Amino acid sequence: MTDPGSTNGLVLMEVSKIRIDERRGEQVVVLKEREGNRVLPIIIGISEVTAIKMKISGIQPPRPLTHDLLQHTLEQLGAKLTRVVINKLEFNTFFAKLVLQTKEQKIEEVDARPSDSIALALRADAPIYVADDVLTQVASSYGL
Repeated sequence: MTDPGSTNGLVLMEVSKIRIDERRGEQVVVLKEREGNRVLPIIIGISEVTAIKMKISGIQPPRPLTHDLLQHTLEQLGAKLTRVVINKLEFNTFFAKLVLQTKEQKIEEVDARPSDSIALALRADAPIYVADDVLTQVASSYGL
């Protein structure tokens, strides 16, 4: 992503479902294109599944979980998560960036795992984008 302010070449997604891959016993979060039919399944860990499910279900933990802590820290520092971008797929591993706006209005990008990025985006009410070329790559690799 060359221009952090641009959403060209990015597709707006939303969390569609969380499922278990019965064959491998892995947790999968499925993102769905908001204005289309393409999907992006991402294998994630159990703690991220729990964090995502809790937020979607409206369950408030008695003490902040890691993603809550990060969101509260950003707020205290006057920063805001403006969006999450899943921007790369290499060797079956997805890469993401948190796009933050500082209190000085500067844009900063932070490398992050997609699972953590999704959990944080839900807490910050920030949009989730996927690079169009990643969706194309996944579709051709997995026959989606």
